[in-house]
Amino acid sequence: MTTPAASFAQSWDRIFSCDGRRIIRALITRPAQDSAPLIGELKRRNIEVFLSPMLTITFARQTVPDLSGKQALLFTSANGVRAFAHLCTERGLPVFAVGDRTATAAREEGFSAVQSAGGDVDSLAKLVARSCTPAGGALLHPAGSATAGDLSGRLGADGFTVARQILYRAQPATGLSGEIRLALLDSEIDIVLFYSPRTAAIFVKLARASGLEPACEKLEILCLSEAVAEAADVIMWRRVMVAAMPTQAALLDRFDERMRAS
Repeated sequence: MTTPAASFAQSWDRIFSCDGRRIIRALITRPAQDSAPLIGELKRRNIEVFLSPMLTITFARQTVPDLSGKQALLFTSANGVRAFAHLCTERGLPVFAVGDRTATAAREEGFSAVQSAGGDVDSLAKLVARSCTPAGGALLHPAGSATAGDLSGRLGADGFTVARQILYRAQPATGLSGEIRLALLDSEIDIVLFYSPRTAAIFVKLARASGLEPACEKLEILCLSEAVAEAADVIMWRRVMVAAMPTQAALLDRFDERMRAS
């Protein structure tokens, strides 16, 4: 449910800094562990940032993952990389990452043989199927308690065995802080960035519970994918934008395009 775009630029044009440049204020809803690179990119663009994580990440406390017979590791999030690295010192297995940010996290943790699918779970499954054979052994997928897509199903159809092991949990936020509620009510936020269907759905739920739907009608949202936009677009927004590809680079490109249009 989106509104007509005839006057969508008004909110972005209303506040200026002392040197005449427009101040745009963005709300990040990603988990705190994942937000630092995005905050840096936005601040480099002179964007004022609010942070309201919709998920809190906690690593599991358990035995070291069983790597016997495994030919590769599959990571669908940077948090999966961090959780695995927290429990296990093995860095020699090949790594297949869902996207560039997850691949970067793997390299930062000491993995050297890292390939990025540069997209979503479907592109990851295709990359693995091209690069590995079922006879090479099972694939370990260190994951969270909730995952998007059916990686095991996709690879299972190609004859692979995928061992999914829960190494972290993502606890949903139970409310918006007073600071964020006031910022929304006072129209101090111009755009909200959503990276996953789950975080978008949590934000919508909390906004409704706080009576903030009228405030949301003044906001633009920028979503990593159509699936994310679908989860968010159950209430009225000023404008809904979607990245051309499910990558942070594409999302920032869409952000820059929007800025140039204002």
